[in-house]
Amino acid sequence: MAGTAAIIGGGVIGGAWAARFRLMGWDVRVFDPDPESERKLSEVMANARRSLPGLYEVALPPEGGQTRHATIAETVRGADWAVESVPERLNVKHAVYAEIQAAAPGIVIGSSTSGFRPSELQQGAAVPGNILVTHPFNPVYLLPLAELVPSPANPPAVVARAREVLTAIGMYPLHVRKEIDAHIADRFLEAVWREALWLVKDGIATTEEIDNAIRYGFGLRWAQMGLFETYRVAGGEAGMRHFMAQFGPALKWPWTKLMDVPEFTDELVDLIAGQSDAQSGRYTIRELERIRDNNLVGIMRSLKGYAGDPKAGWGAGALLREQDRAMRGPDPDLSRPIPTVKRAVPLDWTDYNGHMNEARYAQAFNDASDRLMELIGIDGDYIGGGKGTLFTAETHVRYLNEVNIGDTIVVTTRVLRAEGKKIHLWHEMRVGEALVATGEHMMLHVDPATRKTSEPAPEVAARLAAIAAAHAGPLPEGAGRFVGQPK
Repeated sequence: MAGTAAIIGGGVIGGAWAARFRLMGWDVRVFDPDPESERKLSEVMANARRSLPGLYEVALPPEGGQTRHATIAETVRGADWAVESVPERLNVKHAVYAEIQAAAPGIVIGSSTSGFRPSELQQGAAVPGNILVTHPFNPVYLLPLAELVPSPANPPAVVARAREVLTAIGMYPLHVRKEIDAHIADRFLEAVWREALWLVKDGIATTEEIDNAIRYGFGLRWAQMGLFETYRVAGGEAGMRHFMAQFGPALKWPWTKLMDVPEFTDELVDLIAGQSDAQSGRYTIRELERIRDNNLVGIMRSLKGYAGDPKAGWGAGALLREQDRAMRGPDPDLSRPIPTVKRAVPLDWTDYNGHMNEARYAQAFNDASDRLMELIGIDGDYIGGGKGTLFTAETHVRYLNEVNIGDTIVVTTRVLRAEGKKIHLWHEMRVGEALVATGEHMMLHVDPATRKTSEPAPEVAARLAAIAAAHAGPLPEGAGRFVGQPK
């Protein structure tokens, strides 16, 4: 699903919304009176374009276009969805909604507000039921969470439409069942923020030490299991009940000052700002964003796990795997060289020169063989059921040209031979029209119980034979070469 999104407010959040919509194939129309907005939007888009495609094992859809408009009315006319990301002042938001609904009364408006309840946003609106909260987290183009907060005034169809749009652009719509100030996630963040201020003010920890406590400890656990599942594991074999019995009484101890907050004096502001400068001042904001994006891509890609592992996919990784499947599309025509891989080269596949390193060529060809296995029926059920699997007995890779970060590689696979236990595959990797590498795999069908070669199941053997017959023809140039062979 794609369409046109109207982005009202192109700042940090609005600009990142625009980037996510565009990279998921939507056209965007932007209104922002800031004379610097075009530059800022361009810089945010460059960061998003560099990082988001690497989260997926399937190439993103063709990138949507972007236009800027002089008025809100012009921006929303003809759009399918509206995003409001203007400053957190209720009177400003009300004025924006009035302009939007005067020009496009039927459009659904998702507000990025981090604090206002939807019923507050809807006050005085011409069509209150078309306004709800879709609160994201920065950077919106990478983090998938969006708190979807309706009020009783929102019809079920509007909530369903919001869920549909958010899901289509790869986000996780967390439906908040009852509206509340600051929704869900920011209430947690507010509690942590208040305690952090006290720890700094009382001289117990510096800003950097507090950040280290999060990023080297519980933050990594929260990223893949959240709060309650983490505590369930902490309870051991007895589970959550044991954990609550053991640690519940600690809630009565005076560990925190969460019911109070230190006064924001000049001295406290100077203390925190000075420590933050000492911690991170050697980097520019853009450098910090790129460092952040690199780390987020690595964390979330790692949470996806291995493609063939039925237990893989935790936290955000499970969502990415679902989006991969959604973007892959229907199975290809098997009677011709089969497109088995189509993906952008992610950040963690490159070396110090910005080129895809040698191991990742092999990874791409391995992924191509895995995809072929799925297509011929050697999938998780086949392997898990003990029917067999494929082992690679021999590989030969030719590196014909450079591949750079962000390039979209396409691998096509040809079955050169399928005779009983042996399967001979030929892979060609292209960037655009250019052939950049070839990979040759000799694979053996193996019984996973005995670890010895075995005949594939009849249905698999029949599929392989049909594909090999369809792919028959002269051997491709380079097939059968060995290392060092004269050209």
